[in-house]
Amino acid sequence: MATGGGSSGEETTTAAKAFGGENSLMVALEGLPPIQGGTFCFFQVWSLVRRFDQPQKYKPFVSRCVVQGNLKIGSLRVVDVKSGLPATTITERLELVDDDKHLPSIKIIGGDHRLRNYSSIISLHPEIVDGRPGTVVIESFVVDVPEGNTKDETCYFVEAVIQCNLKSLCDVSERLAAQDHTEPIDRL
Repeated sequence: MATGGGSSGEETTTAAKAFGGENSLMVALEGLPPIQGGTFCFFQVWSLVRRFDQPQKYKPFVSRCVVQGNLKIGSLRVVDVKSGLPATTITERLELVDDDKHLPSIKIIGGDHRLRNYSSIISLHPEIVDGRPGTVVIESFVVDVPEGNTKDETCYFVEAVIQCNLKSLCDVSERLAAQDHTEPIDRL
């Protein structure tokens, strides 16, 4: 477990467990303090995370997203990536959306990047922290280690992107909760 400082001086915690064979990596990553705001904020977070068609609402490296399909399991999205990352486009398939358990899952199936056989699942958990309701977000991923890279390098890169996404999700959710605004949820 590693700890570091958050942008507002709060301590953040990242717990990661890595598994895998010689050329693959599976990691469960829990990041940042729970998002504060109670039951309303839990559903605010879910309304953002489950929107397969609008990852740019909270993922800072996504500039545009075009969905192919009708937002059902198996639908594809082509994501344009902002400069600064070693990719320009990523094609992802929606693998799972469970509105009862609050679990979305995607698999990368194409694009000009090196993350082969990447898939991830996000889980949301209401939790009381310091007597206040909040939401813990955990993202787990599996990916093949690219040729020429180590497991540590691959894990470091993916974790850094996920941490940026989770930090942004936290900021956006808390801002929208303060404005008393929830994104509409289109049921699959």
